[in-house]
Amino acid sequence: MSWIAAALLAALCAGITSILAKCGMRDTDSDIATGIRTAVVLVFAWLVVFVTDAQAGIGNITPLSWIFLIASGAVTGASWLCYFKALSLGDVNKVVPVDKSSAAMAALLAIVLFGETSNLAVKLISIVLITVGTYLMIEKKPKGNDTSVMQDTNAHGHGWLWYAIGAAVFAALTSILAKVGIEGVDSNLATAIRTCVVLVIAWGIVIARGKLKLACDAKRSELLFLVASGLATGASWLFFYYAIQVGQVSVVVQIDKLSIVVAVVFAWVFLREKLSLRAGAGLALLVFGTALMTAFL
Repeated sequence: MSWIAAALLAALCAGITSILAKCGMRDTDSDIATGIRTAVVLVFAWLVVFVTDAQAGIGNITPLSWIFLIASGAVTGASWLCYFKALSLGDVNKVVPVDKSSAAMAALLAIVLFGETSNLAVKLISIVLITVGTYLMIEKKPKGNDTSVMQDTNAHGHGWLWYAIGAAVFAALTSILAKVGIEGVDSNLATAIRTCVVLVIAWGIVIARGKLKLACDAKRSELLFLVASGLATGASWLFFYYAIQVGQVSVVVQIDKLSIVVAVVFAWVFLREKLSLRAGAGLALLVFGTALMTAFL
């Protein structure tokens, strides 16, 4: 398999992850869904570790790195919990782009905290484009006599937005924590360890909120979608890893950003989620801003 094909498959799998997760949370609680998906992803994460023989590096991890690994895992867990709660409340074609704005947040934090000022003008322009694009993706409450739409708006309002923003903020903080304290640790090994922390947090919240019984009551069809979503995430990681090992990293990362477009297209085809002209313009700005930032890394 060529590395370009692998990169395209990584973007495809990443894009359909959100669609599968959305289908698995029609009646299933989002916390339960996060816990189930995390368990599946954990298997894939450690699979990558053993395939790359990275497990040998566990003994070389310093106490400081362990602290930051656990902290970044906790933040990652918070990001995932917010993300899947947002998916359960809002449309995929709105939640995914807002969540991807974490790239702009992480870049801004890196500029402020680490002085990463190379190509500063491009980075600032990209941040502005992504921020404006995110704002345009936020639809105003509908007006008119569409009762079904109004009921849906009254039920959820912009609740999905705050969870999506929370997911993006926590995802950005994850990158910063990794930058600060996880140097010299294999990235695949770090991901696997962080996923262990996420699993503990996800199921800890389920137990603390008394939702454990709900896991037994989840519909089998929705469980299949959630497992498939976790498998899609794991497959995306595997294809992405292969692509960056064999091909050009700068190109692979840009191709991977196509997952936003894939998610929006699949949401339109399979979930019948419509994208207004305003939201479409916002999506275009998000994709362009992300691509611009990636191109000058």
